[in-house]
Amino acid sequence: MTKRILVLNGPNLNMLGLREPEIYGTQTLDDIRARIEARAAELGVDADVRQSNSEGELVSWIQQAGGAVGSAGDAADAIIINAGAYSHTSVAILDALRSVGLPVYEVHLSNIYRREPFRHHSYISGVAEGVLCGFGADGYLFALEVAARRGD
Repeated sequence: MTKRILVLNGPNLNMLGLREPEIYGTQTLDDIRARIEARAAELGVDADVRQSNSEGELVSWIQQAGGAVGSAGDAADAIIINAGAYSHTSVAILDALRSVGLPVYEVHLSNIYRREPFRHHSYISGVAEGVLCGFGADGYLFALEVAARRGD
């Protein structure tokens, strides 16, 4: 059975390529999605890449990935998440990630520790197996490679 990895993107990541390119780069989320899907195919895994500006929708997708709700077809083996600003504010996303018991890999395009102090804390980091920040879109690919290998 093919390993399934859910890749979640939070608020404003749909604006990549337009929003502060000096911080986030010029690649769009569609560009990043294409890179993730191509690398997933090379690794022999299925990457389901999604984006939402809604905290509740992200929580629902996390719960579905854990098999707690929704169809069995939504279950995943791991979650890669760039929760954007919700990383620094959302106890709801933390609780959802904790409740499903899946390996979690946190990604940030920028180095959050070189930015404003409020970005230095992430609720998600406390449940993540690993955190990648400051590597731009490559962070997703690094996380994907680790998630694909883990558990084999």
